[in-house]
Amino acid sequence: MSNQDGRKRVVITNVSPQVESGKYPARRAIGESIDFSADVFGDGHDVVAAAVIYKHESEENWNEVLMQFAGNDHWEANWSPDKEGFYQYQFTGWIDHFTTWKKGLVKKYDAHQDIAVEIKIGIELLEEASALAEAQHKSDFQQWIEFFNNNTDYQASVNLAISDELAAAMSKIRYTDRITVFQKTFQLEVERKKAAFSSWYELFPRSASPEPEQHGTFKDVTALLPKVAKMGFDTLYFPPIHPIGEMKRKGKNNSLVPSETDPGSPWAIGNRLGGHKAVHPELGEIEDFEELVGEAKKLGIEIAMDIAYQCAPDHPYVKEHPQWFKWRPDGTVQYAENPPKRYEDILPFDFETHDWENLWNELKSVIDFWIEKGVSVFRIDNPHTKAFGFWEWMIGEVRKQHPRIIFLAEAFTRPRVMERLAKIGFNQSYTYFTWRNSKWEIEQYLNELTKTDQQYYFRPNFWPNTPDILPHHLVEGGENAHITRFILAATLSSNYGLYGPVYEYGVNTPHPGKEEYTDNEKYEIKHWDWDRYSRTRDIITRVNKIRKENPALQTTWNINFAETSNDMVICYTKADPHSNNLLIIAVNLDFFNTQGANIKVPLHKLGMHWEQSYRVRDMLSGELYDWHGEYNYVQMNPYEMPAHIFKIEPLN
Repeated sequence: MSNQDGRKRVVITNVSPQVESGKYPARRAIGESIDFSADVFGDGHDVVAAAVIYKHESEENWNEVLMQFAGNDHWEANWSPDKEGFYQYQFTGWIDHFTTWKKGLVKKYDAHQDIAVEIKIGIELLEEASALAEAQHKSDFQQWIEFFNNNTDYQASVNLAISDELAAAMSKIRYTDRITVFQKTFQLEVERKKAAFSSWYELFPRSASPEPEQHGTFKDVTALLPKVAKMGFDTLYFPPIHPIGEMKRKGKNNSLVPSETDPGSPWAIGNRLGGHKAVHPELGEIEDFEELVGEAKKLGIEIAMDIAYQCAPDHPYVKEHPQWFKWRPDGTVQYAENPPKRYEDILPFDFETHDWENLWNELKSVIDFWIEKGVSVFRIDNPHTKAFGFWEWMIGEVRKQHPRIIFLAEAFTRPRVMERLAKIGFNQSYTYFTWRNSKWEIEQYLNELTKTDQQYYFRPNFWPNTPDILPHHLVEGGENAHITRFILAATLSSNYGLYGPVYEYGVNTPHPGKEEYTDNEKYEIKHWDWDRYSRTRDIITRVNKIRKENPALQTTWNINFAETSNDMVICYTKADPHSNNLLIIAVNLDFFNTQGANIKVPLHKLGMHWEQSYRVRDMLSGELYDWHGEYNYVQMNPYEMPAHIFKIEPLN
């Protein structure tokens, strides 16, 4: 005989979400909903019911969300978690004997058959349910049983059988000995809202001085905070702020022969003055940094710190822990290479060292140190070049004590590697957005991110540029391209970032033969006029305000693309059902010419009728348009505004 209970007749399969069969948790953030689905069926013709049950790690009792039949034995449910932390969830299914009885009763009554026996069967079902009902509802069941026993009007009995009141009461009854529970229990991690919704601004603190030829300080950055806040950014990200190596230092444009005044690359970390737990002396003291963090928080800005687990040749670790590095036969330390590129000023850690446990603990202590200084967001440099096992352990240990810490993975590498980093703990990830340019490319990429299982673990953060990446379209398209790519990043993804102020000032001179900035700020100190007017900055400010006022732009997973008659026009909708915030975004992908298109708005995805009349307000221009049905026309001049961000408003 089988060990299973033969009374459990329902089969559950093809459940979702599950990340690597439940090895890793699915993810959502506060304010986001999550879709569940499963194939649930039983033998014969009896009606089946299904539910997802869940409980927070702080709770003992399970809660239930009923699944809805979607056709062909497929069931779906949607739920919005309201607590941060970890949940468990299970898929359950059972034979719904009451609904099966009710359907049969109606069919026989409509066929003018005798239903006396059917009524008695219903009474037995109600008696069994009454025994399981909560005390305050038992009297209701007794009244219904008495009615069925004493009533001779079959029409009245059928009316009671199909009543909403009786259906609602029976839907709460669970015959636990006959419920099939899917063989695995899964986890869902619910993170703070910032994990899902953030706007990042990157600047080099050493270039923040108001005086030319002066090294910027933390105090200078503190003075710039109101400008960053005015633009609407909530995350201010710094490249490494540590002492910079003096040995093998790089000069301007990555030159191997620096001058005495060249400051070196901030990613060449460490010298005789300290390493990853020290700050560059020309930036100020640790106390200045802590003051900066505190002032930023007052303005709603979190400081994101760059963590680059690598060392300059004169980092204290090299002398104190030589076993943490690879040594070559000639007695020198192996520096970083990506042939033919050579990074003589950077030494990678050897994650195969026999002293790996001490290495891991020390690297984790760097994160712990900066958390104590008030940092709650970390951008991790090149995590794909460090051991996956280390990241899974380190992030897990840190977030046990500090669950609201956010880690962004800066990994432009192969898809499976980026996906693994997300699964093992990174909250956000850089993406291929920078190189997705055509309408088809953008649509395909967003559908991959949001309509496949990636949505449950890989949370994208779209960057149109970085200090390392100046894409060709920003070089060729000038200011119009900068505005267009920003609007795409900020409306396609709920997390985005940009490297400024080069972005809003349209700096776009490339290094010959490379997709990088020439006279790169990585190797020299710049002086910026932060008060200079920028059309791009005005639009950034406007769009960031729109993002904060419209919940539909605060999640990535709700995007649906619209058909357009012109491949130079891309159009998509975003909706937040809780607030009924409905948006239509159209963008001209041509940086030089006015483009128009007929668009087919997927109104059914917005809960609207395909022939409905409605009004749209362009939140970029303030203009109002009255639209009717699915097909409407848009036109955009990139020299005026390359996009519309329409909000659907009711007609008065």
